[in-house]
Amino acid sequence: MSERVFLIVCLVAMGAGWGSTQPLAKIAVSEGYRHIGLVFWQLAIGAMVMGVIQTLRGRPLTLSRPALRIYVIIAMIGTILPNSASYEAARHLPAGVVSILLSLVPLFAFPFAIVMGNERFQWVRFGGLALGLFGVLLIVAPEASLPERAAIVFIPLALIAPLFYGLEGNVVARWGTAGLEPVEVLYGASVVGAMIALPIALASGQFIDPRGPWGRPDFALMLSSAIHVLVYSAYVWMVGRAGPVFAVQVSYLVTGFGVGWAMLILDESYSVWVWGAMGVILTGVFLVQPSPRAALVELDERGKS
Repeated sequence: MSERVFLIVCLVAMGAGWGSTQPLAKIAVSEGYRHIGLVFWQLAIGAMVMGVIQTLRGRPLTLSRPALRIYVIIAMIGTILPNSASYEAARHLPAGVVSILLSLVPLFAFPFAIVMGNERFQWVRFGGLALGLFGVLLIVAPEASLPERAAIVFIPLALIAPLFYGLEGNVVARWGTAGLEPVEVLYGASVVGAMIALPIALASGQFIDPRGPWGRPDFALMLSSAIHVLVYSAYVWMVGRAGPVFAVQVSYLVTGFGVGWAMLILDESYSVWVWGAMGVILTGVFLVQPSPRAALVELDERGKS
């Protein structure tokens, strides 16, 4: 197998893995589990898996003040806030629609990049942003776009996650990660995030007892958390092996597989308006292609929710 074919196969596998996390999130909320309890265990499971990986690599967790600041920031804007919104959106919207809306990360990242001085304004990229917004309108406006018209009020909730992911990438691009490598940032953010989410889950009555009995939501949560950590680690490897511009193409695969898995696992179906919105949004994402510098961080937590 040639190097290029091998990298493409890896890219497809990453897209398939990340794409499965939205249908799994839909299963996780299907029997009453609420967002902060799910976010806690997502972070805790991620921290345990990353702890094993980092121990095998001989990389202890850095606990300096700058590192702890980065962990808190990434935990809040990269997981706790966006994933809480995403889990709530998954309770009311089809998983495929949530996957399509998550592909808006580069489009939200663009205006943040302009404001923060990370990128220069370009009309082509602005046109991509406009297409993305038009794609959202194709989901919201037509009467027959969603199975239940009332679910449209939850579209803004589903947009919170890509908004925060776009902000997160720009924060990292603007201020860096205190010299920490991406995998260590994810590990530290998972540990700190779990410590933040646990008391909130307990106080709100949303804590999920791990003693069981276990059902489909529990297995879905564990599987999606493990998949995210493994695929994100593979993404970091891919950036180093093939470069960020090649690796960031996984965003298209994540959306496609997210919709496909939702149809296969959850038996979802979509109106022509949703399919049209998917095409328009992905075209907009193509036009708002990140620069190589931005590409390295733009998918930092793309498959978390």
